[in-house]
Amino acid sequence: MGNEESVPLAHRVPDLGALELLLTVARVGSLSGAARRLGITQPAASSRIRAMETRLGVALVDRSPRGSTLTAEGALVTDWARRVVEAAEAFDAGAQALRGRRDSRLRVAASMTIAEYLLPGWLIALRGERPGTAVSLHAGNSADVAQRVLAHEADLGFVEGPAVPDGLDSAVIAQDRLVVAVAPTHPWARRSRGVEPAELAAAALILRERGSGTRQVLDAALAPSGGLAQPLLELASTTAVKGAAVSGAGPCVLSELALVDELASRRLVEVPVTGADLARALRAVWPTGTRPAGPARDLLSLTRRRA
Repeated sequence: MGNEESVPLAHRVPDLGALELLLTVARVGSLSGAARRLGITQPAASSRIRAMETRLGVALVDRSPRGSTLTAEGALVTDWARRVVEAAEAFDAGAQALRGRRDSRLRVAASMTIAEYLLPGWLIALRGERPGTAVSLHAGNSADVAQRVLAHEADLGFVEGPAVPDGLDSAVIAQDRLVVAVAPTHPWARRSRGVEPAELAAAALILRERGSGTRQVLDAALAPSGGLAQPLLELASTTAVKGAAVSGAGPCVLSELALVDELASRRLVEVPVTGADLARALRAVWPTGTRPAGPARDLLSLTRRRA
């Protein structure tokens, strides 16, 4: 008995498909009929019954030209099989309910740039594929997004920093670059050449707050030049940063996605930066060891199709 109990249950008990076959044989009175009902060949059905008899060590079905009948042992096993199959059906119904609850909502956390300039189009496309899914969006800086995903307060996150935070897996969903921009009246707007990293690092800039992906990328790019000087302004809103720069307060550094309208209308002028890499990858993130599922998986797929 001890040796048998040391063998995993899955190796001692027939699989669910075999039990369903036995129940169908009992119901239709024919092995060939049961095979047709389940969409398998008769040889496959016979082989499955024989394998089950070998595993259990008893004969389950008497076969004759007139059909198939259960042995006394087969009738007893069929009663047990019915309870197992009913339990499996209840398990399946519960799993479907869980999937339905999961698929009825999607919690997204995204950095400000992605939330404002990329996510709206992705979410409109997702609604076309999943009209019954309610989506909630939290917009914050990249550090805040990472914390929410790690705390399982978001099903999928989008960040724009230079590195993936610990505890998260990621996929690149777009490429971006930071742009230095000034009002047309600023002295940098009239330069025939751009600014060097050291000059940019020493300037009083209008920046996003610490923890934002924009700030992280800029800090990393200018670290070899001594790092950023004290900012002129630190603002938590992309709109506020642009507004301050348009007013002539000083240079700003933002994603090119955020500056399309201002640069096109000449309310701001791009200032080239020589010798510093201001490119960055935009990433979707989720907890390490998991994979996005349901609506989160579909949203991730949409971002890649539209990148």
